[in-house]
Amino acid sequence: MWIHEYQAKDILREYGIPVPRGRVARTPAEAREIALEIGSDEVAIKAQIHAGGRCKGGGIKLASTPWEAQDVASKIIGMQLITAQTGLEGKKVRCVLVEEAQKIKREIYLAIINRAKKREQPVFVASEAGGVEIEEITSKSPEKIIRVYANPDGSYSGFEGRKIAYGLGLEKSLVHEVSQIIKNLHRLFIEKDASFAEINPLAITEGGELLALDVKINFDDDALFRHPEIRELRDLYEEEPLEAEARDVGISYIRLDGNVGCMANGAGLAMTTMDLIKLWGGEPANFLDIGGRASTEQIGKAFRILNSDDKVKAIFVNIFGGILRCDRVASGIVDALSSQDLRHPMVVRIHGTNAEEGMRILKESSLKFEVAEDFNEAAQRVVHMARSQP
Repeated sequence: MWIHEYQAKDILREYGIPVPRGRVARTPAEAREIALEIGSDEVAIKAQIHAGGRCKGGGIKLASTPWEAQDVASKIIGMQLITAQTGLEGKKVRCVLVEEAQKIKREIYLAIINRAKKREQPVFVASEAGGVEIEEITSKSPEKIIRVYANPDGSYSGFEGRKIAYGLGLEKSLVHEVSQIIKNLHRLFIEKDASFAEINPLAITEGGELLALDVKINFDDDALFRHPEIRELRDLYEEEPLEAEARDVGISYIRLDGNVGCMANGAGLAMTTMDLIKLWGGEPANFLDIGGRASTEQIGKAFRILNSDDKVKAIFVNIFGGILRCDRVASGIVDALSSQDLRHPMVVRIHGTNAEEGMRILKESSLKFEVAEDFNEAAQRVVHMARSQP
């Protein structure tokens, strides 16, 4: 689960990581009042959406007076902000962060990421090239990347922070402060069950102060039951509606740009299904894993989601019966589609436990679908169906 920058900065404050003075505004008048409170020569007005590249898209601007802050906020709040990470549709800005602008001497990139290179441990990533997207640093200047693996048991020895600080070539007077920030970021990462925490940039101001000017934090969805305070930060406006609907009933669903709707049980089978669709020249419309213990309600919700996606032209149901028996899936499909119209042609392939009983249930229903025994054949047919639809 992603959160907004202003929410992430509130968490940084809790963990003793310095951030600029400021707070969120939901109206232009509120932005003016916050600028008055800050009282500095210049404030930054920053659009709050779950995407990077806001500055290039016109979502971050400076203001020299409280009244200019109000004017700038009036232009940003309500805009449809388009960045490299939002797609052409952009995202609507509903609030802005108003904070004290800084005169920067140097910028540092600092992050901690979970399970890098298949290791079951987090890794610290740092670079002297702060203020630049990590993908750009990696592709253009990989020698500027510092990686230090954290202890897999979640402990912190202090060595990690010092190695990074010295590796960045910092002045000796800043080594301890940066090491402390790294320590606190690691503590936040472990205690809050984060999967990604990035400060970019961690700025050294002209006055010699260290400040986290921008921050992104993503939390492990499977650990949110331990953190009701984090769950409360969820912003449904920032989520793909169908993905949010699926998450609420325990379905793993990610919307993509293709036109073949896929439903499978198990992440591996779901990804293999998508790969085979692409092999036959099609494009999957989604990743959808109903899991190994899907209920009739979850199966019904999965079909409702596929039916609701206007990009879908054909549906491929690919089930391997194990813990989730084929007859149970078949019953779930029949029950689900008895209360909603199947808008698209469908290919069904089921194998495994109780597959024959499952096929009997499907064939005796009034549903219109095609049956395929072979995986390759099923993928080929559903791609052909999708192409044939208007």
